[in-house]
Amino acid sequence: MSKDKKAKEEAPLFLNRELSWIEFNSRVLEQAEDASLPPLERLKFAAITASNADEFFMVRVGGLKLLQRQGEERPDPAGLTPSEQLAEISARMHALVERQHACLRKDLEPQLRKGGVRRLGLEELSAAQLRHVEALFDDCLFPVISPVAVSPGEEFPLLAGLGLALYVRLAGPPEEGGARHALVAVPKGLARFLTLPGEAGFAYILLEEVIRAYAGRLFPGVPVLECAAFRITRNADMGVREDLAGDLLAQMREVLTERKESACVRLEVEQRASQEAQAFLRTALEVEDADVYAVPGPLDLAAFFRLANLPGTDAMKIEPWVPQAAPEAPAAESMFDILKRGNLLLFHPYESYDPVLRLLQEAADDPNTLAIKQVLYRVSDNSPVVAALMRAAERGKHVTALIELKARFDEARNIDWADALARAGAQVIYGVKGYKTHAKICVVVRREPAGMVRYTHYGTGNYNEKSARLYSDVSFMTCEEDYGSDASVFFNTLTGYSQLVKFRKIEAAPLGIRPRLLELIGAEAERSRQGEPAAIEAKMNSLADPELIEALYKASQAGVKIRLNVRGICCLRPGAKGLSENISVLSVVDRYLEHARLFRFANGGDPKLFLSSADWMPRNLDRRVELMVPVEDRAGAEKLSQILATCLADTKQAWRLLPHGAYERRQPDSRHPALRCQTVFQKRAEERAAAAAQQQAPVFEPQRPAEQKKQA
Repeated sequence: MSKDKKAKEEAPLFLNRELSWIEFNSRVLEQAEDASLPPLERLKFAAITASNADEFFMVRVGGLKLLQRQGEERPDPAGLTPSEQLAEISARMHALVERQHACLRKDLEPQLRKGGVRRLGLEELSAAQLRHVEALFDDCLFPVISPVAVSPGEEFPLLAGLGLALYVRLAGPPEEGGARHALVAVPKGLARFLTLPGEAGFAYILLEEVIRAYAGRLFPGVPVLECAAFRITRNADMGVREDLAGDLLAQMREVLTERKESACVRLEVEQRASQEAQAFLRTALEVEDADVYAVPGPLDLAAFFRLANLPGTDAMKIEPWVPQAAPEAPAAESMFDILKRGNLLLFHPYESYDPVLRLLQEAADDPNTLAIKQVLYRVSDNSPVVAALMRAAERGKHVTALIELKARFDEARNIDWADALARAGAQVIYGVKGYKTHAKICVVVRREPAGMVRYTHYGTGNYNEKSARLYSDVSFMTCEEDYGSDASVFFNTLTGYSQLVKFRKIEAAPLGIRPRLLELIGAEAERSRQGEPAAIEAKMNSLADPELIEALYKASQAGVKIRLNVRGICCLRPGAKGLSENISVLSVVDRYLEHARLFRFANGGDPKLFLSSADWMPRNLDRRVELMVPVEDRAGAEKLSQILATCLADTKQAWRLLPHGAYERRQPDSRHPALRCQTVFQKRAEERAAAAAQQQAPVFEPQRPAEQKKQA
């Protein structure tokens, strides 16, 4: 047997999903470690890695822990059992935590101090600052804090997941072992970063440091031997039992309660905590040694995200990019008139999200609008989208809002919005039994002289105007009859008992997207076998579906050139000899979160372009309601082609996936000139907006990457 053939047989076909995610978070951390970026931008990325890790432990590690407790040891597609995955996750995450804090301690905080943003310890405070801190404790903290005595073997107090707490070891009588134990939960309603007076710039001390400094006042007459901060992460991998009878809204409220009491899957504790403190907490919380993270710095780095927006620190921030007005959607013109003139494809956040909001706001106030139907997955706290829907309902329009109550970690907010919309008179649907509704769709039905016209928005991102300034997404807006008819059929299927039927244009998961993708991939493979040019370009957040990955492998073996831009998890093994030699995978990590799902199939010279709400993962294709939408008009299809080509040409912020699962940063060379795709997109939007302002807006002409190198 040849060496190559043996390696091929021994190597699993798929990369492990969880380890691939850790690789992604490591790439995000590289942004925090990038000395060419301003310190507050780097701090933001450090906070993002911490926030990502919180969710990863709550959901992915929590799920693996449940499988392990149930004795489930079947391997995943990459050949790893739950126990093996947990062991590898622990090793890699401990190393990632060390990197996070080394970056903060050795590099970021010294730079921040030079810029006037200073985290001070108690020993660094001046006499005036000490008096300020002491008064703050006495006046604001002492009345709120409630210490709780705990004893070994007794029931442990219920602590909030991801909340900070302090373990306090107190001197006790010899007959009780010489020590007593207590906990102090840090109130979530209090500011974590306490501003200190008398310093130029922004000097602050952490809330837990102040509580630690005056912990003795909570236990008068009892010496405090130790006070150490810690934080627990609870399992959040739980959901409603939709196979049981019951009200979905009530069941979701129960899930939120269960999460507050679920098992601890990670214990973070200050590295300076004694072995006695760590052992006490580990035993009380029933966590294994591998799940204890002794952190060499402040806990909850995700909270440091708020420092990234400090006023008066522009010198330590990146230059802001302002979303530009799309020339095809003038602010003074009605969105109805704009869409009558032609379809509109927007690329956010380079192009403003305002046209999407304007369509809803105009529809709410328009006397000829009869109905608005919309799916809401994640919306902002003070959502103008929900405000428009409520106003429309109050004005007598028929408003149907499908609010996904199972949108993880947004359940409480969505329950509140559902209640508010129902009170305003909207018809509220709480998702689809057995599935999450993740589709991004809105349809406005309007009475016009020629008859009923449906104005439809399909997107890759949520109806959230805040994330639309942080995530890279695509909106497609149209009043073409076929798209409107499909939208009506889609909503009738969701809200009634009808089965999914054949749409005119779109495809919907869980029934239609996978077969359509397999058909498109197979068609490219067959063209290649017939000696015709064949190619696939696709952009998505995650690629983990075994059936689609195997189809891509077969297409590669048939000679199809496949270029993928997968931001995060990728279980496909690219560039493996005899398996995937014609497949390349890039991941772009830059100032905006790459979020758009876009697919291009060469189709013998007549390319087929799609946008979608769905990643290529089993959960999206089998257990969610998702949409895949063709973009067929010339301008829209060319614009999507240009977006894909430019992302795949990035040599500044792109990472290349290697066959064994590691990533290496892509470098410019003679065939691939220096190009940063997000800079190109922003400059293009600015140039088009400026030309439109001078009443010289050009017809959209796509540029291929070779023409863009001067803009990089």
